[in-house]
Amino acid sequence: MERPEVLFDESHCGQCACGEGLDFQFSFAYQPIVDVFDESVFAYEALVRGTGGESAWSVLSQVNEQNRYSFDQVCRVKAVKLAARLGMKAMLSINFMPNAVYQAEYCIRTTLAAAKTYNFDTRKIIFELTEGEDLSSVDHLVSIIKAYQGMGFSTAIDDFGAGFSRYNLMTASPPDLLKLDMGLIRDIDREPNKQAVVNGIITMMTQLGGRIVAEGVESVEEYAWLRTRGIRLFQGYLFARPGFETLPEPCFPDIGQGG
Repeated sequence: MERPEVLFDESHCGQCACGEGLDFQFSFAYQPIVDVFDESVFAYEALVRGTGGESAWSVLSQVNEQNRYSFDQVCRVKAVKLAARLGMKAMLSINFMPNAVYQAEYCIRTTLAAAKTYNFDTRKIIFELTEGEDLSSVDHLVSIIKAYQGMGFSTAIDDFGAGFSRYNLMTASPPDLLKLDMGLIRDIDREPNKQAVVNGIITMMTQLGGRIVAEGVESVEEYAWLRTRGIRLFQGYLFARPGFETLPEPCFPDIGQGG
């Protein structure tokens, strides 16, 4: 699919035709998603924060129906700009709001223009959807994922297993990455029911040709169990905490012969 050529003016990125200008500021922390097989950083997820490092909630609580589109667009621009300034070489995972995307091909133009302005390779961008996102139409989400994939972006579903598992989406338009909800991860090494569910998800994604990210991993025991199941992409405090406007270097715990 041909990508539209758009001139980018950062001074106007907070005011868009489909949303009002933002009256609050924010920044990002980055948390690595690591590949434990070769001990490298696969990607960094951009996590919204206040300008002084305040929690995500301090920012997200100010998002409403009137400014959602503007916020979604500004998030993309800021995440790309900061990633470029920090010299990010890994993939960049950006959370997006499907309800703010009325037409994927049009709403992506600001992102493409920002990437060109800051010399950031768009092939390194992952668009991440929170699996519990309240959507009026799964067909709308399918159209977004297909459009983004057609433009060369990777896609991910976050928090899979959190209670809104969209298996109809998985059959219609599987994402490139599926991030397991941390509720499934917690104490998985000693909870057989969770193990059975995760084993099923692993089989599903393997057959669909996608990859799994185990996120929210906090203990060596959780990590060891998941790694023995062939998962190689991990995210969580065990490896690195989010770094405010920095790219944290991860650590890789030694799990001995069990890994």
